[in-house]
Amino acid sequence: MISAKSSEELYNEYKHQIRKIADVKNALNILQWDQETYLPSKGASFRAQQTATLSELAHQLFTSEYFGNILQELNSRNNLSQKEKRNVELSNEDYIKQKKFTSDFVKKMSETVSKSFHAWIDARRQNAFSAFEKDLNGLLQLKKEEAYLLGFENHPYNALLNEFEKGCTVKLLDKIFTEILYPLKKLFDQINSKPQIDDSCLHQYFPKQQQWDFGIKIIGQLGFDFKAGRQDISEHPFTTSFNNNDVRITTRIDEHNFAGMLWSCIHESGHALYEQGLPETEYGLPLGEYTSLGIHESQSRLWENCVGRGKTFWNYHYKELQDTFPDQLAEVSLQQFYKAINKVEPSLIRTEADELTYHFHVMIRYEIEKLLIEGTIGAHDIPAYWNEHYEKYLDLKVPDDKRGCLQDIHWSHGSFGYFPTYSLGSFYAAQLYGKAIKQNPAIEQAIGKGDTNPLLDYLRKHIFQYGRMYTSEELFAVIGGEPLDIKYFLEYLFDKYKNIYIL
Repeated sequence: MISAKSSEELYNEYKHQIRKIADVKNALNILQWDQETYLPSKGASFRAQQTATLSELAHQLFTSEYFGNILQELNSRNNLSQKEKRNVELSNEDYIKQKKFTSDFVKKMSETVSKSFHAWIDARRQNAFSAFEKDLNGLLQLKKEEAYLLGFENHPYNALLNEFEKGCTVKLLDKIFTEILYPLKKLFDQINSKPQIDDSCLHQYFPKQQQWDFGIKIIGQLGFDFKAGRQDISEHPFTTSFNNNDVRITTRIDEHNFAGMLWSCIHESGHALYEQGLPETEYGLPLGEYTSLGIHESQSRLWENCVGRGKTFWNYHYKELQDTFPDQLAEVSLQQFYKAINKVEPSLIRTEADELTYHFHVMIRYEIEKLLIEGTIGAHDIPAYWNEHYEKYLDLKVPDDKRGCLQDIHWSHGSFGYFPTYSLGSFYAAQLYGKAIKQNPAIEQAIGKGDTNPLLDYLRKHIFQYGRMYTSEELFAVIGGEPLDIKYFLEYLFDKYKNIYIL
């Protein structure tokens, strides 16, 4: 009988079971990584079947009566350590949530996502949203069903938001985006009144292999452990982790846009450094997982923008870059380059947007997702709504679907509720980076000498080690004594751009 076992025996059984489930999930993750990198096109149908089988198996193991009994008994014990207790509490939350889904629903969701992903790839090749619409609509119906199965207060989208950022709601996001919209527009208008920066140095011919080699060098210098990970090419840059010793990132390369490759490398490295820094002893357990997607995105945005688009970083690395591309950059000064990589200009592609206009991209996607899940608009309305709001927010006419509503991979994955975490991550990143520099000014000095280890050590100590111990809000209270405050992000933006555009 389970109740007859000691707490130590029972906790060990809990670890054995949850790690078995993690093994199945990570086998599934490997198949999904392969699907987006090397899978031959004819393998797509069987891959959908394989991922569905593993998804169903992981769900069955996690929601088994035996595992539920272990969690229930451990929850009743009062002699667990703080970490053990928190692992069990979080696993029990996940168990209750997963019990709301049938195995058939999980299998159907996995099959639909796989089918939707390949439809998205095909639609991008055709440059036609219509080739994606039917599969996306089927996935949307499942996500609506998921929201009602999970349960929610006030808005069905809240159920999906909570999957990526615990406690996040439409009410909270509406408030944040409303508060930041005016100051962003005001700063944008100020910048627009100034002479525009020439960024033509970034749009010369940069050979693919040289870009790749330089990207590899930079992410290695940031601290990415190539013995515990690798980088590949994919349609859309992403990070996936099977454990902290096997973390995969991807990038994409445009030979006529140097910025597209390098900052996606740095962005995904931020995600990867987080995953590589999670506690190995907690593999498979909640405390071995990331806090939330908002915190995850804070890591990628911190490295990409606060560091990778910072003057301090390039004080050291620009000579390396010039030596790699002498024909393109030998006559371009560091100041010219720094201004070019921070040029503010409305753009069609979210992943290539500057730090200011980026949030208009996120707001548009947030509004679309919210309306889709509440049923106000349908999949067929997406292109028109998208195009209308790109003109409204960014004064841009969207020329085609590939550079419009087909540009992001997220909807093909069913990741409704993910996009707002990009903005939340940027806000968290500015606040976190500011705190880090204030607490230890040597961090920035070291970055200026090509050494990012002090910053990485700070993040390991204040973010990585905790796993899911805290929610995002709780974590910031622990490390900084205050919750998220967008004033830090706005101050960071103004301090940067007042010098670049002489505001």
